[in-house]
Amino acid sequence: MHRGKLGILPVVANQDVLAGTFQELPKIDISPLVEFCSSLSLNAASPESSPPSDVRRVASEIDAACREVGFFYLTGHGVPQQLMDSVREAGREFFALPEENKNEIALSKSPIFRGYQRLGENITQGRHDMHEAIDLYREHPADHPDVLFWEASSRPSRPERFKPVVQEYVTTMKGLGRTVLRGMAMGLHLPLDTFEHGRADDPFWVIRVIGYPPLASSDTESLSCGEHTDYGLLTFVNQDPGITALQVKNKAGEWVDAPPVPGSFVVNIGDMLKLWTNGLYQPTPHRVVNRSRTFRVSVPFFYEPNFDVRVEPLNALVKTMGRLVWGQWSMVITCVRRCSTTLVSAYCSSSCVQSVPCTLCKVDTALESLILLGWMH
Repeated sequence: MHRGKLGILPVVANQDVLAGTFQELPKIDISPLVEFCSSLSLNAASPESSPPSDVRRVASEIDAACREVGFFYLTGHGVPQQLMDSVREAGREFFALPEENKNEIALSKSPIFRGYQRLGENITQGRHDMHEAIDLYREHPADHPDVLFWEASSRPSRPERFKPVVQEYVTTMKGLGRTVLRGMAMGLHLPLDTFEHGRADDPFWVIRVIGYPPLASSDTESLSCGEHTDYGLLTFVNQDPGITALQVKNKAGEWVDAPPVPGSFVVNIGDMLKLWTNGLYQPTPHRVVNRSRTFRVSVPFFYEPNFDVRVEPLNALVKTMGRLVWGQWSMVITCVRRCSTTLVSAYCSSSCVQSVPCTLCKVDTALESLILLGWMH
């Protein structure tokens, strides 16, 4: 791997971005990185060889975006446009079904909270989000030792193309997630495979297919999805063209629109990457407000750490920074009553947090609920 020998090129950024008061998201063409990582997989090229200057430039741009914005547009990624469109259209066809058909896979019927979430069922910061969604998580075969934590029946039977399209999409996105993480490792002057070898090379992926109806023009209070940060590692947002609804909050407290850029993903970092980078990368609050007149479909793919990994600051970054910024252990907790799907990160340096009261219903969350999300240590 490139252990400290990358010679990362400097990035010239305007002062607004450096101050965190960005007014737009940076755009990064990662095609050189995609080609480089593909060559390492297909050829016998030595991973010790220095990457070309255009690859180092991409790694530096990713690093700058993660440090200063927490969001960026991703182009040149190699995911076919037809596949990006097909997964959104399959979701749109599902949302057009009668309510009784959608409720056949209702999340409320699932003991592990997979399936369809009706309009307004999701809650962020105590408020109902005006969207509906299908929540799908990684599955294992029936003979897998962790099979109790997985449920295949939450996938829609209609439209018929939904399952094969999602399967192809997940396979493709897993490859993209690995490539982007390699770019991040290079940008951090770390070995190319830093996030592999049991960290995030067998990801506990999550995919949400979300439908956002237009908010009423007279309703100035409701949100399509309330302000939050993502609890995981990397999020790749595939959003409908021509509808601006995603907003990102800069450090001045201003909401910055993230309009769709043709052929791109919007990528943002989550709380687990903040922990792994010892606070160097900070997730950015965001929300969704669909004030258009059109039903909007968005498909975020969450590339997460491995199911059983212990997430803690990387030693190399702790040494470089000279101090441990974030606690040594990490857990992600969700209410056992599922009154809120907003997850809370809890850190401890010497002892486990056995239970945490939900901020909404005040019921303690048992340690068992952590197992379902893979953040137990």
